[in-house]
Amino acid sequence: MTPELMYLLWSTILAFVFVMIPAGMGIRENGGMAQAGPRDDLPESSVTRKRAQRLSQNMLENMVLFAPLVLIANATDVSNANTILGAQIFFYARVAHGVIYLAGWPFIRPLAWLAGVIGMGLIAAQML
Repeated sequence: MTPELMYLLWSTILAFVFVMIPAGMGIRENGGMAQAGPRDDLPESSVTRKRAQRLSQNMLENMVLFAPLVLIANATDVSNANTILGAQIFFYARVAHGVIYLAGWPFIRPLAWLAGVIGMGLIAAQML
């Protein structure tokens, strides 16, 4: 397995964790039975849970861009220091983005997001 594919695997695991955070918060806020039902009439989520839901959605949106880049690089046998660095930057930027997003720290969250985009750009640039 290439390092890029390993970072894709770790990013997928991270995405799952980010999906489970608001799910767990929903169970804690509303109870398991309410969350197991159709969830049509649940009370409004807490601010922290709404933030966690946005984090989860943002991660999934970024995975839609990151995964094809890694898979195309792998399919075309493009793996070098820049593609590895790009995958590393993406993963660690997403970890930082998650911590920053959940903490609610303004102004630096977009910088962590931008770092992930730069990581994807490093990968894409190697295939152009």
